[in-house]
Amino acid sequence: MPVTVDVADPDLYVSGDPVATWARLRATTPVFWNEHPPGRGFWSVMTYQPALEVYRNTSAFTSELGMRVDSDAAAVKAAAGKMLIVTDPPVHPRLRQLMNSAFVPRVVATLEESMRRVIEPLVDQALEKESVDFVSEVAAVLPAAIICDIMNVPQAERSTMIELTSQAFGASVGASGGCPMDQLQKTEAHSEIFLYYTELVEERRRNPGDDVVSALIQGDLSGRPLTNEEVLLNCDGLVTGANETTRHASAAGLIALIENPGEWHRLKTGQVSIESAVDEVLRYTSPALHVMRVATQDVEVGGQQVSAGEAVVLWNSSANRDESVFPAPDRFDLGRTPNRHLTFGMGPHFCLGAPLARVELKVLLQVLAERVSHMEITGPVKRMRSNFMWGIDHLPVALSREGR
Repeated sequence: MPVTVDVADPDLYVSGDPVATWARLRATTPVFWNEHPPGRGFWSVMTYQPALEVYRNTSAFTSELGMRVDSDAAAVKAAAGKMLIVTDPPVHPRLRQLMNSAFVPRVVATLEESMRRVIEPLVDQALEKESVDFVSEVAAVLPAAIICDIMNVPQAERSTMIELTSQAFGASVGASGGCPMDQLQKTEAHSEIFLYYTELVEERRRNPGDDVVSALIQGDLSGRPLTNEEVLLNCDGLVTGANETTRHASAAGLIALIENPGEWHRLKTGQVSIESAVDEVLRYTSPALHVMRVATQDVEVGGQQVSAGEAVVLWNSSANRDESVFPAPDRFDLGRTPNRHLTFGMGPHFCLGAPLARVELKVLLQVLAERVSHMEITGPVKRMRSNFMWGIDHLPVALSREGR
């Protein structure tokens, strides 16, 4: 019997119950053909093991035909083979090596002090207010500030870039909320960011430094330098990736802590390690709902025969709640171990910025635990209307130093 639910329907993530839907599909049809839009479709993978196998099988699957459902075909074609997330070998490992210098643990560790300088005053300011939008006033600011560090944006220009980034990755639009003006502002902000990095690339060509933009400019692919287009595409990818994951994991993680006061107590009293807490927030919130691959040959996935040319969509969010891998998967357990979640993917395309996101979340949780005694939601929470990011657009909360 064909599956009638469409897990790529963005309204499922606004007003539906995706967690229950995923559980039902894992139990009945862990790999199924998903009609989306009508007359077209893709294979949806809802469980952990087949998703892991697809992530690792780069010989039978390509990333160059897009990595997300509903992506713009023209934009994918323009970026394929040039932008890290839509490249295959041999270009992918060479590009990754060039960009990796900005994300190795040793470099990321040096950013931890900078992260504290950003997050401590944000939390202190929130403590002085009756209520704040945690998304725009805290969660969105930290990753935007740190990506400025990684790209070595001059100090005088950072506040502008942080503001533009917050606008560009702000509230989603769609049937559930937003308006044409919201979309216009987001588009204009994206354009300004792109123009800024165009100028930054030219400046780095004249005066290279010790940053990821300079690394791209000074690197080569098969003996040739990267073009400005290739540098800019990968800068855009860094800005997008750095902002989306940490912002949404932070906001959804705060909701989980508020809804699970016992776990909040365990975190504050040191009964769980900060490392395991970070991993559980990442697993439980799973900001990137899915990743797509396209089969380059006939291949079997989870007992289903996939034909060459068909898309296979790995639902990380569902795989991260697979009962065969994560006992009591719907329980928020900051001490969960092992915790081999797929939030950052797996295999050659494992998220380049994973070390950075982990440390950002670590610092945020530490500062909250040190400074905040009580947290509560003070108004309606607005969820994103998206089938790609399982995120929060608006989260009004009150933070206080004293318990209530």
